[in-house]
Amino acid sequence: MTDYQATRARVEDYFDRSATKVWERLCSDAPVSRIRQTVRQGRDEMRAMMLGQLPADLSGARILDAGCGTGLMTAELARRGAEVVAVDISPQLIAIAQEKLDPRFAGQVRFAAGDMTDASHGSFDHVIAMDSLIYYSEGDITAILHRLGARVRGKLLFTVAPRTPFLMTFFAAGKLFPRADRSPTMIPHAFDRLARSAGPGLDRVGRVARGFYISECLEYRP
Repeated sequence: MTDYQATRARVEDYFDRSATKVWERLCSDAPVSRIRQTVRQGRDEMRAMMLGQLPADLSGARILDAGCGTGLMTAELARRGAEVVAVDISPQLIAIAQEKLDPRFAGQVRFAAGDMTDASHGSFDHVIAMDSLIYYSEGDITAILHRLGARVRGKLLFTVAPRTPFLMTFFAAGKLFPRADRSPTMIPHAFDRLARSAGPGLDRVGRVARGFYISECLEYRP
């Protein structure tokens, strides 16, 4: 099993085994703790930032929502007129996204549980991968960008955890605990190193830092 496959398996197990209800609640209007409220607000800001990089009218565009989770990004893309392929590694999160989707947009969205890089999903005008690559190594992210980049005509937008002192402290602390007792390890990345690995075409879009949510949006142009 490759590093990518092993990480993907851990992420799938985590979300389907213990995190589904947490993410369903986080991605809703339900009351949450102050810490999770900062994460919710940060994710809302990041979603708006990424959507702001795309045209307001997406009629006729085919878009991959790679790591769609509970479907908030999917719903907004469909609302703008896009045909969306919404993929997530967790079948349980896919089920939640399907249930939450406004029936008016059902004909515009195809949901799939599995590998977001699977070539059978076809080609796209744009790809969005919000917080779905944060558990992967530099090499895995580079390979994912190259696989998806070969099938996208427009923008490939994704997020990483930036290599900040705050996140590196949490990254180091997480290694103190047995793997069975914690979620998959989020791996912070330095932009310059990732750019050297991915090759020409990687640019910064913006960063969101809201309490315990720190994420950087990047754009890759193959």
